[in-house]
Amino acid sequence: MTIMMKFYTFTFLIFLFSKLQGHCKSDINLGHSLTLTSPLEYAPGFMGKAYIMDTESSSSSREPGFKAALTMESSEKDDGKYLCSLQVFLGDVRVWSSGHYSKMYVSSKCIIELTKDGDLRLKSSNKHVGWRSGTSGQGVERLEIQSTGNLVLLDAKNLIKWQSFNFPTDVMLSGQRLDVATQLTSFPKDSTLFYSFEVLRDKIALFLNLNKLKYSYWEYKPRDKNKTVNFVRLGPKGLDLFDDNSHIIGRIEQPLIRFLALGNRTGNLGLYSYKPEKGKFEATFQAVSDTCDLPVSCKPYGICTFSKSCSCIKVVGNGECSSNVEEAVSVKRLCDHEMVELEGATTVLGNGTQVRNVRKERCEELCKKDCECAAASYSVSDESCVMYGIVMGVKQIERVSGLSYMVKVPKGVRLSGEKPNVKKWVVGLVGGIDGLVILLLLSGLVFYFIRKRQKSSSPRPTPQQPPNTDS
Repeated sequence: MTIMMKFYTFTFLIFLFSKLQGHCKSDINLGHSLTLTSPLEYAPGFMGKAYIMDTESSSSSREPGFKAALTMESSEKDDGKYLCSLQVFLGDVRVWSSGHYSKMYVSSKCIIELTKDGDLRLKSSNKHVGWRSGTSGQGVERLEIQSTGNLVLLDAKNLIKWQSFNFPTDVMLSGQRLDVATQLTSFPKDSTLFYSFEVLRDKIALFLNLNKLKYSYWEYKPRDKNKTVNFVRLGPKGLDLFDDNSHIIGRIEQPLIRFLALGNRTGNLGLYSYKPEKGKFEATFQAVSDTCDLPVSCKPYGICTFSKSCSCIKVVGNGECSSNVEEAVSVKRLCDHEMVELEGATTVLGNGTQVRNVRKERCEELCKKDCECAAASYSVSDESCVMYGIVMGVKQIERVSGLSYMVKVPKGVRLSGEKPNVKKWVVGLVGGIDGLVILLLLSGLVFYFIRKRQKSSSPRPTPQQPPNTDS
């Protein structure tokens, strides 16, 4: 099947490149159209790609350039349809896609055209338009890909009427700017949650988004707390934060960066440079360096331990960790439950519902009465209570006096064969895997010393004299 799919892709590319006179160019004029056709039989895992434009790069440059491509990919649902999109690539890395937010599916043909009235469109064989630039009648003359990777529609005076930089996806390119209230978004497969990198007036931050829930898990603030952020830009020295007067007020320094990307699996933010010796891009900076500081390092109701493994708080459903976030949120409303404290544990999530000037007992009561509350953290120092709608991003920490993390559990939950002491069981579960490892090591050491002591205390046999051969 793999060989056949490569054959399909190769055949289509030969056809398409022949239509483009054997090479790509940096612009496309009015009236141009191109069609990508699917295999005769539906092919799961199929990827058809036709490069239609590229940036001009010097032959001496070892780094890859940008290319725009029309693509067809088999649907993840394997429903006989293909995802049709216009994409921009930096080498083999996809850095922009028209289908990032709104996906267009076709059965047999994917068509791109720049109409005579200046509208860039993607449509199917039945002429259904699934995506468009919305630039009809604005004097557009051509589509061009710039040296920065920005895909633009220009008029006769080279004024930009539409640009891909204004529609950020999960990647920010060198030279690109993000204003306040704009964001990058990344969508994990088979999940309704998504991650966002957002530019706010006081900081830039990473957020976990799920339904109406939104929690931060990383942030970077300007050096001067009195300064407010107006926009950020990825420049030659790294990611720069600018104020209202376009003065730099903060920087994540990392030279020679080609792009910034928000990962769709972990939600981590990385700055990427090209490594010629390896022939690929690698992250030279990551916002979250510790695995346990990521919100999905473990499943919901899981705890990331000191050994970077996951221990489970068995308090929902059939007593196992939730297999995904949706199950954890769709659990019946948490009304008739009680609160238990997990000693030596906290959550990496921020931006929960905060209540100040309350005691710990009041914090417990507030979460118990709120049927949407699943967990709460409490700080004695500022008498603050923060409530969360999901148990995620929980990690093991050294016990700190005055800090508490509490989880709502069904009444009467207990481990089979144990007394119904929920608190004792849940607390004992924190670091359970680490504890097991330590126990095994200690058991091995004890066994070793006992054996050694037994050998040293046993009487040694008297050596026999060799027989006398002299006669």
